[in-house]
Amino acid sequence: MQRFGTLSFGHYGPLGGGRQLTAGDNLHQAIDLAQAMDELGVNGTYFRVHHFAQQHSSPMPLMAAIAAKTQHIEVGTGVIDMRYENPLYLAEEAAALDLISDGRLALGVSRGSPESVVRGYEAFGYTGSVDPRGADIAREHFDLFLRAISGEGMAEADASSPFGGAPGMQRVEPYSEGLRSRIWWGAGSHDTAVWAGQVGVNLMSSTLLTEDLGMPFDELQASQLQAFHDAWREAGHAGTPRTSVSRSVFPITTNQDRMFFGHSQERGGVGYIDGLRSTFGQTYAAEPDVLIEQLKADAAVQAADTLMLTIPSQMGVDFNVHIVESFATHVAPALGWVPANAV
Repeated sequence: MQRFGTLSFGHYGPLGGGRQLTAGDNLHQAIDLAQAMDELGVNGTYFRVHHFAQQHSSPMPLMAAIAAKTQHIEVGTGVIDMRYENPLYLAEEAAALDLISDGRLALGVSRGSPESVVRGYEAFGYTGSVDPRGADIAREHFDLFLRAISGEGMAEADASSPFGGAPGMQRVEPYSEGLRSRIWWGAGSHDTAVWAGQVGVNLMSSTLLTEDLGMPFDELQASQLQAFHDAWREAGHAGTPRTSVSRSVFPITTNQDRMFFGHSQERGGVGYIDGLRSTFGQTYAAEPDVLIEQLKADAAVQAADTLMLTIPSQMGVDFNVHIVESFATHVAPALGWVPANAV
């Protein structure tokens, strides 16, 4: 584990006791938390993207604001639902964000997670899917997006236009050199991990996998990461791809921590999500020395270069800074962590 960061759903709404966390509060707190983590040397801040829910749904303005106010931390998504995206507009936004951040973007995309609405992407204008979960639309959009960020011409120049430049097919602008190497696919199974390796993008693996092969979650996930690396190598891609896994990890260093998380240790299991038999990861909550041994024994954490910590963002900036700082101080160094501001 060379890097670690936080992964946030960005929940907002009622907090109980008459308290309310608004969408504006949520966004400003995400920026404040990212700035504090940047000072700690945390390597990344990543946001889940869910539509039609009181969570993050439009991450680009948020990540641009964070990038403009930080120096080291990577900004990213885990993941953008490609069923909802205009591929060329996303290519423009991604390139602009990559330029603003000086290459600190880690853009995770995929088919997306189970929704709170029925085929919500159709409300965004993307119809015609023959797949009940819209996977075909996601792959089509992703293919066009990759072509666009790679600089491929997308539209013919108008020779009669007074604003035209060179003749021929025109790429979308802005264009950011190297952006393609900072694109990640969120894979939920061995098959999608192999596909990502063949395509030549980085791999994000979540806290659940949409398959059950009769083995513990961490071993199943480590096997998925290995299948991805094998496919990358067999496809002949240059360089070494990055991989990430996410975990719920809560170091217990204070009585308050024990009150909130003392009973949060949960073992993974098997269940159903989105109609698929799935394997779920566990939650880690313990004293730092115990966490170190548990995470060293987690095969997937050891296999990935980046660990994303899912955080309770609705609990506020100060408390989440405490969680992150406890992990950075008492746990991460024993796992091989390299602070971003030390590179």
